[in-house]
Amino acid sequence: MRIALLAMTEPAGAGQPYPRAFLRVAGASVAQHQLGMALALECQRVICMARGTSPELIALQHDAEHAGLQFTIATGPGQLAGLVTASDELIVISEGLFADSAQAVALLDGRAPVVLVQPVEGALVAGFERIDINRASAGLMRLPGQMLERLHELPADCDVISALTRIALQTGVAMREVSASARAGSGWRMIRSEAEAYALEDEWLRSRFGEGSCSSPGRAAARFGVLSFGTSLLHAGNASNAVSAAVLVCVAIAAGLGWFGLIWGGFVFAAIGWLLVEASRLLRAAERHALGQPSPAIPRADAMVWLVDAIFAALILLATPRFPGEPAIAWLCVPAILMLLLVLSPRITGGPFTGWIADRALFGLILAVASGFGQVLLAVRLLCVGLVLAALLLPPRRHG
Repeated sequence: MRIALLAMTEPAGAGQPYPRAFLRVAGASVAQHQLGMALALECQRVICMARGTSPELIALQHDAEHAGLQFTIATGPGQLAGLVTASDELIVISEGLFADSAQAVALLDGRAPVVLVQPVEGALVAGFERIDINRASAGLMRLPGQMLERLHELPADCDVISALTRIALQTGVAMREVSASARAGSGWRMIRSEAEAYALEDEWLRSRFGEGSCSSPGRAAARFGVLSFGTSLLHAGNASNAVSAAVLVCVAIAAGLGWFGLIWGGFVFAAIGWLLVEASRLLRAAERHALGQPSPAIPRADAMVWLVDAIFAALILLATPRFPGEPAIAWLCVPAILMLLLVLSPRITGGPFTGWIADRALFGLILAVASGFGQVLLAVRLLCVGLVLAALLLPPRRHG
């Protein structure tokens, strides 16, 4: 059995009531990030070295069990040694280590025991433990379970991770250096304080969402908002839930404004709602990555886009007069065709302008201006023609 060993005994700083393992980065504690790493490394069990239970530790246990992992708490080296058999394989993760799971999987590839190391220059200041004159620990090891038998010889108050590192090196376990590229940026850090967690969170968000070209003005605005305010939201917890709630508020305001005849205002708030949907999509992606969770078959953001589209369709209908004797199907036809084209066009159209076609913020602002001049129906017809021409003239989308 492959077992992940996590430690959560060192305080986060002077006066802090909890260990540094529970400092939050991107909406999840460092321990939850390490749990995601354990899942990526295909561990079947998690053992936590802790001084006792706490609400944070119980929450971590629920996360582990929900992911299908066995979870055990050990309070001392003797108890830990009794929980691991000689045939087990142990993934040892140092307290406070924040590392990219994909890098960790690649570095621990193979079946032989290994201790990950790094050059000592800068590593000691960053919080890693010195191994010898030239190397420092990288905070991650894969060891055979039989090595834990030697913990019985150590005092009850010893540092288990440091002790296991010394035991591994004394018994000849190979060292593997973590490359400079893997350690660059936010990919491999030791978190020791609230300030370090907050700074890392900002850097981590920018590394994930701050690069690359923007596919449309609306998504660029959503990404700018996440980079500006996402750190505070994620650090407080439930960031995507809070933004999703704000989407529902915007949708309700848009519906209310449309009902009372302020159609242009309804379009503006529907556009804002879509911007918040895209922001919640980014935040939720960050939260899922932090917890090692896969994307669902239907992401919440996609469902909320459908809700925003329904509001756009309702506002268009409110702005479209229905003539006496006109069939309901004819009245519904134009907005229905537009919304279907908005959904269909990005799926069949490729090229750099695909993002612009799906940009509901830009779409909402166009309709808001048209509503101000009383020309919503004309704008809808022109948009339909534009979407059809885009599908005909732009290169087709490549699948696979």
